[in-house]
Amino acid sequence: MTRLIRVTALGSLALLIGFPAISAPRIRKAKTGLAEILARMNDAAKHLKTVSADLDYTTMTALVNESDTEIGKFYLRNPKNPDILIDFKSPDPKTILFRRNRAQIYYPKTNRVETHDLQQQSGLVQQFLLLGFGTDANSLKASYNVSLTGEDDLDGETTALLELVPKQPQVASQLTKIQIWVSEDSWLPAQQKFFQPGGDYLTAHYRNVKVNRNLPSSTFEINAR
Repeated sequence: MTRLIRVTALGSLALLIGFPAISAPRIRKAKTGLAEILARMNDAAKHLKTVSADLDYTTMTALVNESDTEIGKFYLRNPKNPDILIDFKSPDPKTILFRRNRAQIYYPKTNRVETHDLQQQSGLVQQFLLLGFGTDANSLKASYNVSLTGEDDLDGETTALLELVPKQPQVASQLTKIQIWVSEDSWLPAQQKFFQPGGDYLTAHYRNVKVNRNLPSSTFEINAR
């Protein structure tokens, strides 16, 4: 995540987050229509309180055909007023905490904490970090042209593959489109892929997703030595 603050709002993100390249998915015709998928995502959003998951976060640089992957854990509570903690274990340990328009990054090897004010980008930062986690369909359709590409299997489970094209010029200047693989079990993202102008992309792949488990307050604290 010295990369999750680098795409302006993803600019403020990609410098702060930073999965080898993913092979092209084999898409088939969806059995469930877009309206029903969005309705089920809405229902999941209404009941969502906490999320924990294993996270693979990959940046792909098209010009040199190189990818960098960070592996860790993702924690979320209170999606409407969120606390988000991402704890990367490899290759370089770091912990990122997003709370109240501020991001803190802790580097345990040097026991250093950086603080970033995200006040100006708070809406966009939360939009990207929480895209599909507690997002209601009306907000999604207000910000994006949403289409259903089909179904895909990811980690042994069926997912609905949505494609989102930003409507707002500020977002469109940073992202050409977003793909979300929505689990047809939890109706939450199993994977998100953010495409940037020029062909670079960022992928967040969530595994072992646990929903509405008790997460103690200490989960959302940075414990610098």
